[in-house]
Amino acid sequence: MKSNELWLVEQSRKGNVDAFEELIKDYKKIAYNIALRVLRNVEDAEDASQEALIKVFKNIQNFNMQSTFKVWMYRIVVNTCYDFKRKKSINAVSIDESIDLGGSSELHREIADDSGNPDVLVEKNFNNKLVNDSVNKLEDDYKTIIILRDIQGFSYSEIAEILSCNLGTVKSRLNRARKSLKEILENELKIQC
Repeated sequence: MKSNELWLVEQSRKGNVDAFEELIKDYKKIAYNIALRVLRNVEDAEDASQEALIKVFKNIQNFNMQSTFKVWMYRIVVNTCYDFKRKKSINAVSIDESIDLGGSSELHREIADDSGNPDVLVEKNFNNKLVNDSVNKLEDDYKTIIILRDIQGFSYSEIAEILSCNLGTVKSRLNRARKSLKEILENELKIQC
């Protein structure tokens, strides 16, 4: 851990809110993105990521500094999302579907295409939707590990710490998740053809 981060952790343990804000400023966006991918709803992701940050602040005394602060924090984010999902019985939706922003507002996402070729755009949209829909069909454990490794780019050791499991479990679970994803994709492609 960087010396500045260590100092910020120590100050946060003493209740210094400004130090805590400085400590988490680089991690808040990724925490929100993880929550959004797991929960599939903007409001729920905002609520869960905020709840996770509050838990981090309240429990910073329990941070044993054996791992990096970032990994410890993301473990709390993932667990908070699972708890939130259980409480609300949230159903996953495709990343390509519109996202409910609350009230009567919806966010419609489009994938930009710089090539200017409509055929390429159609194929890209089809492939992205196919992959996202397939990831959303995975069991939660498999979905989370795919998000952490293949989408967010965490290392195997960071994932092991985030999920509180050993390195071998991460590797085998990721292998099973990828095989399961491959089977889902193959079945979807058969249906499409």
